[in-house]
Amino acid sequence: MLNGIRVIEIEGLGPGPFAAMLLADLGADVITIHRKGKGGQVTADGSVLDRGKRSIALDLKDPEDIATARKLIASADALIEGFRPGVMERLGLGPNECHAANPALVYGRMTGWGQTGPRAETAGHDLNYIATSGALHYASEPGTPPITPATLVGDIGGGALYLVVGLLSGILNARATGKGTVVDAAIVDGSAHMMTLLMAIRQTGMLSMERGRSLLDGPHWSRSYVCADGGYMSVQCLEPQFYAIFIEKLGLSDDPEFLKQHDASLWPKLTARLEDIFLAEPRAHWADLFDGSDACVAPVLSPVEASHAPHMQTRGVWQSPDGVLQPAPAPRFDGHAATPGRPCKRGEHTAEILAELDAG
Repeated sequence: MLNGIRVIEIEGLGPGPFAAMLLADLGADVITIHRKGKGGQVTADGSVLDRGKRSIALDLKDPEDIATARKLIASADALIEGFRPGVMERLGLGPNECHAANPALVYGRMTGWGQTGPRAETAGHDLNYIATSGALHYASEPGTPPITPATLVGDIGGGALYLVVGLLSGILNARATGKGTVVDAAIVDGSAHMMTLLMAIRQTGMLSMERGRSLLDGPHWSRSYVCADGGYMSVQCLEPQFYAIFIEKLGLSDDPEFLKQHDASLWPKLTARLEDIFLAEPRAHWADLFDGSDACVAPVLSPVEASHAPHMQTRGVWQSPDGVLQPAPAPRFDGHAATPGRPCKRGEHTAEILAELDAG
């Protein structure tokens, strides 16, 4: 889909490389400027985050290598950098310098706090950003500290994916107008924006600022339960027709309390009853019981387990090229295979890219 689009990525951590990988998955020519030597290495050589990319090794403190970086950026549709505000300017690679040479460039800046604000130049990580944005608030049971979402809700959800949307929007605009832009992709912005659906629920009165009392984190029908073997089952049968199937499968269709799906006063008691029910059998029992139904119940799988699940196998969601487990590119497009590209090695394409620059 992105054939013909060139993206230059300055080596960084987390959301920047992920965004560049996603663009490479979609067919963009992504050239990563890796740091020379292993001393500056911030990801494993040949990391899955570098799949489908090309790599050139440069020292951005060397004037000749800076000149090479400028040439690369001048040839690109977009740039991705993830330094603190001011670092790229001090390298002579800030937006003003880059736009002078390439007015249509979409200059993507990936940070946690953003380019402005009191915390813009301070350090932070995923947990800090989503804590500040409000996105962490509901990530726990009542009375317990919020847990760290290992799926990187901030770095990936609020950061990388918003950066990609910004870059593609900027490229479309640049192709129409000839004018590039600067994308300020801040994790605090994106993760707060992800809360919009919950805020819409709040307008209906079904979202409380108190954990454990809202539509999605309070009911007995919207949580995970431990099973006899230590596995877990997820339950989220929100709509009445799905909830009816859920309690029918459990033999509870005639239970007067379970019939009161939205009686919040009963939620703690019914949660405790379901905890006892699910604890009586192993996960496989419950997975078989609900398999193929519209009860909105599914086992909680690890990535390795997910790679063997029939639905995931049929779609090829998890793949293991060269024995390295990784998810396939997403989303999918008709007529195009969802196959991960080969990860590049640090500096692997240096000679090739320099020859392309010399050829003009």
